[in-house]
Amino acid sequence: MLLSNAIVMVVIILVINIVYVSLSTVRMILTLKGRRYIAAFVSMFEIVIYVLGLGLVLDNLNEIQNLIAYAIGFGIGVICGSMIEEKLALGYITVNVISSNPDIAFTKQLRDKGYGVTSWFAYGMEGDRLSMQILTPRKYELKLYETIKQIDPKAFIIAYEPKQIHGGFWVKQVRKGRLMNPKKRTEEERKHQQVKADDQGELHQ
Repeated sequence: MLLSNAIVMVVIILVINIVYVSLSTVRMILTLKGRRYIAAFVSMFEIVIYVLGLGLVLDNLNEIQNLIAYAIGFGIGVICGSMIEEKLALGYITVNVISSNPDIAFTKQLRDKGYGVTSWFAYGMEGDRLSMQILTPRKYELKLYETIKQIDPKAFIIAYEPKQIHGGFWVKQVRKGRLMNPKKRTEEERKHQQVKADDQGELHQ
């Protein structure tokens, strides 16, 4: 009976600490992403679970297995929290790409897929280069890498996470769900072209 109770206690402490550290990791990431109100909401659950887990350990400090379970739960919680953050894929990612072939219709193919691309010609040690800066939601990051490698397998890629984004038409398009939605993007472009044509017609009149 005592062995059974000890095992149950270890499992409870382990699970509580995994949940606590996972929530703590997510809360920290939400705070860094500027989601302060959601982070505050998560922190309420985080602190309750933390007090419960710590209380169980402090009430049984003579039981070494409880301390071990607490430490193991902490480590597993860090891993779980990072995995949850990857699944949530919050925020945006900026990808800098340098292609050794400036003649490839790189920017057009990426823009046709809905990515925001700023491009310019550059000069490297071995000749002309096409340099691009691409902004995309993190949930499309891996898909973007695959697309780049399909267009130019030798492209040089550097990615980083911007801390602040302001202005520009591309973010508005993403919020409207145009990225990775060719039908909606085509319809929006058709409407835009129609409005532009109407405006030009009125000017000629």
